[in-house]
Amino acid sequence: MSRLCAKEFLEKSENIPVIDVRTPKEFEEGHIPGAYNIPIFSNEERVVVGTLYKKSGKEVAVMHGLKFVGPKMYDFVAQAKKLLKGKGKNVLVHCWRGGMRSESMAWLFNIAGIKADILDGGYKSYRSFIREDFSNKKRLIVLGGYTGSGKTELLHELQGRGEQVLDLEGLANHKGSVYGGLGQEPQPTNEQFENNTWNVWNSFDDNKVIWVEDESRSVGSVGINTPLYNQMFNSQVLFIDVPRKERVKRLVDEYACFSKEDLLMLSERIEKRLGGNNVKALKEAMKESKFDLVAEITLLYYDKAYDKGLSKKKSVSKFDFEVFNHEIIDVLLEAITELKEI
Repeated sequence: MSRLCAKEFLEKSENIPVIDVRTPKEFEEGHIPGAYNIPIFSNEERVVVGTLYKKSGKEVAVMHGLKFVGPKMYDFVAQAKKLLKGKGKNVLVHCWRGGMRSESMAWLFNIAGIKADILDGGYKSYRSFIREDFSNKKRLIVLGGYTGSGKTELLHELQGRGEQVLDLEGLANHKGSVYGGLGQEPQPTNEQFENNTWNVWNSFDDNKVIWVEDESRSVGSVGINTPLYNQMFNSQVLFIDVPRKERVKRLVDEYACFSKEDLLMLSERIEKRLGGNNVKALKEAMKESKFDLVAEITLLYYDKAYDKGLSKKKSVSKFDFEVFNHEIIDVLLEAITELKEI
C-alpha cells in the first residue's frame, strides 16, 4: 500500500479504477470524474461516528464504527472485485483527507488480494491540486457574440474540425441566459462542475489553442473559478456580429417550444433591468404568442449587458456577418492563423 500525491494518483487513474469511500452525500456533492462510490459509512452512520469522536474521543468512535463496518466487509470486497473484472488487481482509494476511512478500506482490499494505493491528503488534496492547475496558462481563444449568435453551434463545429473546445455551457447543463436551464438536465453542484471542467482542461494539448465561449462569471447556478475566469478575461476575443433578425429567429426556434408560463416566470428575473414599459410589452407579446417580439425585447437587456462586459476586455477582434452560416468557421480559423504569425 503506497500513498500517492494528487498528480501521480490522477495519472494512474487513467488506467486504474478509483474507489471513493466517502458517504453517498459527500460523493454527490463532488467527486473525481469516473470514480466509483463504495462508502464505508452511510450518511447517517458517519454523523453518529463523528459525533462520538467529538464527545467521547477516537477510541470510542472507532469501536462504534467497527460495528457498522464489520457486517459490510464482505460486500466491500465483492463490489471491488466486480469492478475489477477483466481490469487487473489494482485500485486507487481515497476518502476526504486520506485518513482512517481510506486506510481501512485499502487494508481490507490488500488482505483480499487487491492492491490498493491511497491518495495522500484525500479528496481535499485533489481539489487543491486542480484549482491550482487552472492557473497554468494555456492559449485560449474566446468566441464572443451577442445572445442568439449561435456561438455554441460554432464551437461544436470547431470541435468537429479537430479544434480543442472547452464547452462550459455543456458542462454546466445551462445556456447562460435567464432562460438557459429550459430543456436541460439538472445542473451539477458547483464543485462537480469544477471537477468536470478540469477533467476536460487536463486533456488538452498545451501546444494548441483552446476555444471557449465568452461567458459571465456564472453559468446558471454554477460559477467559473477565478483562475480560469481570469485567463478567459485576459485572452483574445473573436467577436462575431450576426444581424439581430438572425438572432431573433434563432432564439424563437430555440425557446418558443416551451410553455408561456415558464417563459413568463423566468422573464420576471430581468424585469427591473428591462423597465416598466418593456415589461408590459413583453407580457402582451407573450400572451399573443408574438415570440419574435418577445425575443426583440429581451435582447434590449442582453445586448446592453454584453456590450458593458465586452468593453472591459483587453483584446477584441470584431467580424461582421450578414447571415449566419458555417463559412464563419473558416473566417475564425484564418483569424487565429494570423494571430499565431504576429
